[in-house]
Amino acid sequence: MVIVLTKIYRVDPDNIDLSVIEEAATILRKGGLVVFPTETVYGLGALITNRPAIKRIFEVKGRPMDNPLIVHVSDKERFLELVRDPPPKILELIDRFWPGPLTIVWWKKPIVPDEVTAGLPKVAVRAPAHPVALKLIEVAGEAIAAPSANRSGKPSPTKPEHVIEDLYGLVDLIIDSGETLHGIESTIIDFTVKPPKLLRPGALPIEVVEEILGEKIIVTDTARGIVESEKPEAPGMKYRHYAPETELLVVETDDYIGKLNLLVEKIRSIVVERKSRGLKIAILCSSETCNKYRDLDVIVIELGSREKIYTVTRRLFETLRRLDHIGVDLAIAEGFEEKGLGLTIMNRLRKAASQKIIKV
Repeated sequence: MVIVLTKIYRVDPDNIDLSVIEEAATILRKGGLVVFPTETVYGLGALITNRPAIKRIFEVKGRPMDNPLIVHVSDKERFLELVRDPPPKILELIDRFWPGPLTIVWWKKPIVPDEVTAGLPKVAVRAPAHPVALKLIEVAGEAIAAPSANRSGKPSPTKPEHVIEDLYGLVDLIIDSGETLHGIESTIIDFTVKPPKLLRPGALPIEVVEEILGEKIIVTDTARGIVESEKPEAPGMKYRHYAPETELLVVETDDYIGKLNLLVEKIRSIVVERKSRGLKIAILCSSETCNKYRDLDVIVIELGSREKIYTVTRRLFETLRRLDHIGVDLAIAEGFEEKGLGLTIMNRLRKAASQKIIKV
C-alpha cells in the first residue's frame, strides 16, 4: 500500500477555517481521501463520482468490496439528485431528522457508482449534523461517500487520535474537530421493503422513527447483532466489526431489572474461573453495578448509566479501543436492555465479541 504524507488540521466547528475546508475539497476533487468529523464518528471520504478514489477507500480500510458505503449529502435537494422518486414518508423523515444520524436506503439513480453500493440497486444516504462536514460537502460541490475512518473490523473512531492510530500515512488529510457528539454510527433503515427494515441500529432510536412513520420497523437478528448477513446491505452487517484484539465476552439477560444481580453474580463466577487460569481481566459495566466488582482484582471500566443510556453509547467505542492498550487477556461486558439506544449497544457488543455470549 502506498504511504502518503498525511496533513492534520485542527478545525473549530464554531469558527471554521475556510482555508482548510477549501484545501480538503481540492484534495477530494483531485481523487484524494479526506477524514472529516461528523456527529456520529469520523468518516473517511471520497467524492462519489471518483471511482478510483472510492476503490482506494476499500484498500486503505482493508474493507471487502461487497460492503456498501454511506453517501453523505448536505440537504434534501442533494439527496433527490441521487435517488429515484422517494415517497412522501421519506421526505417527511428527512424534514424531521436531517441533518442527523438517520441513514435512508432507497433506489439509486445511475449517477451513484456501483462501487459505492457494492453493486446493489439501492443507496444509503444521510446528511451529517456537523458544521465541518456540511461545509466540506458544500465546498466540494458533490456528495461524499464515507465509511468510518478506521481499519476494517476495528472500533469506529470517535476521536482524532483513533484516526491517526489507524490511518496516518494512508490518507491525504485529517480534519480534527475533537471528540464526536454521539460516539456511535448512524441508524440505517431500508425503505425499499415493506415494512421498512432496520439494517443497523445507531444513534437515532428506531422508536422515534416509528412514531413519524406510523408503523413498526422490522428488527431482524442481524440488526440485533446475533447473526451475520449473507450479503451485506449496509455497513456493519456481515463482517466482524467494532472489535478489539482483546477477547470479549458478553453476559446478558432477558430481564435487566429482575435479574441484574444474577448477571453480576455470573460475571463474578466467570472472573474467578478465568483468573484461576492466570488471565488478566477487565469488566465493562454500568454505573449502577461497577462497585460490585471492585474487590475482584480486575480492571473495572465504567461505560455509563443504564438510566442515561446515551452515556454508554458515547464511551463504548473508546472503551473497546482502550482494551488493547491496558494489557488484559479477556474483557467481560454486561449486556443492556434492547430498547432505544440499548439495541444499538447490544448490536455493537455482540459483533465486537463475535457473538461470544453467555445468557443468564
